[in-house]
Amino acid sequence: MYSKTNFYMRRFTLFFSALVLGTTAMKAQTVASFEALSLAHADTFYTNYTASGTDVGFNNGLVRFPCVYDTSWGGYWEQGFAYSNMTDSTTSGFMNQYSAKTGSGRAGSDKYAVAYCYNPATFENNIKIKLTGIAMGHPVKGFYITNSTYAYNSMRDGDGFARKFHNGDWFKLIVRGYYNGVMKPDSAGFYLANFLQPDSNNNYIVKTWEWLNLEPLGKVDSLMFTLTSSDAGSFGMNTPAYFCMDDFTTYETFDTTTPPPTLSINNTTAPAIKVYPNPAENRLYVDLASNNAAQITISNIAGTVVSTISTATAHNEINTSSLPAGMYLLQVTDEGRKATMKFVKK
Repeated sequence: MYSKTNFYMRRFTLFFSALVLGTTAMKAQTVASFEALSLAHADTFYTNYTASGTDVGFNNGLVRFPCVYDTSWGGYWEQGFAYSNMTDSTTSGFMNQYSAKTGSGRAGSDKYAVAYCYNPATFENNIKIKLTGIAMGHPVKGFYITNSTYAYNSMRDGDGFARKFHNGDWFKLIVRGYYNGVMKPDSAGFYLANFLQPDSNNNYIVKTWEWLNLEPLGKVDSLMFTLTSSDAGSFGMNTPAYFCMDDFTTYETFDTTTPPPTLSINNTTAPAIKVYPNPAENRLYVDLASNNAAQITISNIAGTVVSTISTATAHNEINTSSLPAGMYLLQVTDEGRKATMKFVKK
């Protein structure tokens, strides 16, 4: 059975960096599940009017998700991403713009992200996210995608701005990668609605969580999401420019063909570590391969060291009850060798 803790980034063992003939790279991954982000109560969503007209977005996993609110005209969501735990999969219209048609996150999780793809500077239906930390410059594995309730019901029934979809209609997300400011040649596409089928019985509007693979885009440091629709007029796309996202997964690739600078020619293997449970509550266990003297350092996502432990035992228990909820880096240093992984404190 799928557990909600699967939404948190997990890595069981990590960084067995070795000079092994033929080995080129190892991959770890980080999942932005949005579960650790705070909401005041059920059936609500992220809002932030503290800096009208500027980016008040948020970080999750190894991604910066932009978000802009404007306080004029009573306040409105101008563009970007908002995280949500809304469950309203039935109400039509603009007042229900923060809900996924699934009524929950991927596999029944509480939270997910809603994207409003609109650029007020260009009047185009796109929005850009940036990778952070060690995910920058590496491929993105992909994410789960579905329709918002607002967009789904608009295509199903029509509304005051958009028509009901019929044969020949489509609603599509296009994802393009950027690396060092240059757009990559490849793109990835996903039909959120497809009425282009030869047999109209196969027409569909997506209402389940589906995987979108982004690995073909290659190495990227940012991604552009663009929505397009067959229902467009002189003022642009009529279909509501929304989609929902969950479990956005980045890769971090580690070169193992060259020893780290701190390693000598006779000491090329980083310490093998096992860290569990992940996510952790009040206790975190760190298992090492030997009883050699080692140092365990825990830092928060900003890089501030919050705990340093000296050990000479293979099995170590760490009290994490005082740590605030969030993501942390754990580094083990053993005779000049280092191994690092992330864990989540619930």
